[in-house]
Amino acid sequence: MNPVKVENLTVAYQKKPVLSDVNFIVPEGKLIGIIGPNGAGKSTLIKAVLGLIPKASGDVEIYGKSYKPKDKVVGYVPQRGSVDWDFPTNALDVVLMGRYGHIGWFRRPSKKDIDFAKESLRKVGMEDFADRQISQLSGGQQQRVFLARALAQDAKVYFMDEPFVGVDAATERAIIELLNDLKNQGKTVLVVHHDLQTVKDYFDHVILLNEKVIATGPTEETFTIENLHRTYGGKLAFLEKDQIMVETKRR
Repeated sequence: MNPVKVENLTVAYQKKPVLSDVNFIVPEGKLIGIIGPNGAGKSTLIKAVLGLIPKASGDVEIYGKSYKPKDKVVGYVPQRGSVDWDFPTNALDVVLMGRYGHIGWFRRPSKKDIDFAKESLRKVGMEDFADRQISQLSGGQQQRVFLARALAQDAKVYFMDEPFVGVDAATERAIIELLNDLKNQGKTVLVVHHDLQTVKDYFDHVILLNEKVIATGPTEETFTIENLHRTYGGKLAFLEKDQIMVETKRR
């Protein structure tokens, strides 16, 4: 049974299609990059799959069932820029929010839940910041806390919206190490990603998107010059073998 299946998904803003007739199936236990130019609908795709924005049409299945936001099988890391970092809460409380699907919104977390949250912080190197207000953390530290919250959800499928944006090199290495750990546990991770130079190093499978799916499949077979031209248009200049720089107009 496939972790994620999307059929005929269309999303429109003010009657203007942002995604049109999107179809794809992803394999289990893989790191999957969602790749495309600015304005291609990558973040919209994740939000529509998760039911955070309405669909004009189409169906989404997670492990063969219609997805409902309360399902514990899915974890989500939003774009860091979409979060109110001035909200008065500390890192541990943010991570504990990831446990609410397991404990319920009106029950107090147990010692087991608190220990699980602390272990999630440890895995991202933030155990010493558990009591720190999130507004006092650096951008990279904030991103690690949100990754820890996703770990605390203990999901089978993870959606991450540009987790590498605005982080330093050390945090990026820590994130990709964490993603590989999740994959090695049999989890499936879908990541909106913009740095084409790291796609082949990071992902087993890609979805090339520009308002519709241009191509999808194993990275070695799908991440090709031809498919990138179809996805981006514009100029493609090869810096080195297997390294790509794309210059495109912002849409």
